[in-house]
Amino acid sequence: MLPFYEMLALGFMLTFILMLFTGYPVAWLLAGLSLLFAAVGIELVNQFGIDTFLMTSWAKVSGIVDRLDAIMSNWVLVSLPMFIYMGQMLDRSGVADIMMRNFVKVFGGIRGGLGLTVIVIGILLAASTGIVGASVVLLAMLSMPIMLQNHYSKAVASGVVAASGTLGILIPPSIMLVLMADQVSVSVGDLFMGALVPGVGLGLLYMVFVMCVGFARPDLVPPRPADAEKLTLKQVLIAFASTIPTFGLILTVLGSIFFGIATPTEASGLGAFGAILLAAANRKLSWSVIRQVGIETTLTTCFIFSIFIGATVFAYVLRLIGGDELIAEFFKGLGLGPTGLVLVVLAVVFVAGFFLDWFEIVLIILPLLAPVVRVAGIDMTWFLILIALMLQTSFLTPPVGFSLFYLKGVVPKEVTIKDIYIGVIPFVLLQVSMVALCLIFPRIITWLPGLMYGGK
Repeated sequence: MLPFYEMLALGFMLTFILMLFTGYPVAWLLAGLSLLFAAVGIELVNQFGIDTFLMTSWAKVSGIVDRLDAIMSNWVLVSLPMFIYMGQMLDRSGVADIMMRNFVKVFGGIRGGLGLTVIVIGILLAASTGIVGASVVLLAMLSMPIMLQNHYSKAVASGVVAASGTLGILIPPSIMLVLMADQVSVSVGDLFMGALVPGVGLGLLYMVFVMCVGFARPDLVPPRPADAEKLTLKQVLIAFASTIPTFGLILTVLGSIFFGIATPTEASGLGAFGAILLAAANRKLSWSVIRQVGIETTLTTCFIFSIFIGATVFAYVLRLIGGDELIAEFFKGLGLGPTGLVLVVLAVVFVAGFFLDWFEIVLIILPLLAPVVRVAGIDMTWFLILIALMLQTSFLTPPVGFSLFYLKGVVPKEVTIKDIYIGVIPFVLLQVSMVALCLIFPRIITWLPGLMYGGK
């Protein structure tokens, strides 16, 4: 039989899971339930002398204040609003629209060319915005009408847009990777470099798939009509030139981190400033845009930090009533080796991704599981990128993947949710393939971070 304090911890976690289905804001649930169970634990000690592990008095609970102070003093987290601002400003800078129009002229004449265009722009947007919802919505608004006008299959078009937009959760500078690094105390630079190869590799897998569809089923991804405007060298050069500003911004942010010129926090400032310059260069910068970007950045940052604070209180109280002990004993009881442990954790994260946004998973579930993984001697950079890949997979997986609902909200009415579900299935299989490759060949993830430190 479990000790009483572990039963209390189990009751705490189950109550939180059940309360999630009420639709009440997660941040308030986290903090409110934590204080409620802290009070219950303290009363059980004072009134009945029951063992509640470390939850013995309100003086213990007051340690939350020190924990929150340490979080708010963390310079790494300053990069969050900067990267969010960078993504929001780029959404309004017009660079994606310019690239779309130019790339359509270059690739539109080949089978699957429009799909390839969407994937290339999706990779560039992922590496410059880092926000899944923004990337999916922007890509859908820019590309879905064009693809449907050119008689693309609704399913294939939906799958390409959803998968390409979801790359934003993985390809740096992803704000999810910033939060992961803070929660598990690893280098943000390591995670950025570790995510680069699998992230870009996924984009290339998507492109290969679209080209294969083009050869096997040209009716699903037809080229432009024969009477369309002929491609010229000038159009190719213009299309290439349209990528230079965005690519230059990516190099500025990631290159400054890779070569040790700037910290991730400093690089985020460079990225935000660069996004402002791009908007100004495209004549999209106005007081209205600045105001809207500022409001959106503030709201998103407040949302993240409210969950951050609630999750910190939750994890602290759970630790005081023996939650860490309960989780450690559970995984120890499974009798799994390091690989088996990682597979179980990935399965938990995959299922959780159907019901929780990545904010809650990274801030609530990850801190509880990471100590168990660290004790098992597993490389944390490799483990965290696998988690990011699995979250990306769950975002695309029917019936409740978040990216699918982002897409459904902006596609033309003739595109049904069934079309979207059918379209993403091949891309989910590609995602699973990449997860399997990274499990079998860890160097896909660890090679680039090792290169940063002289081949460590």
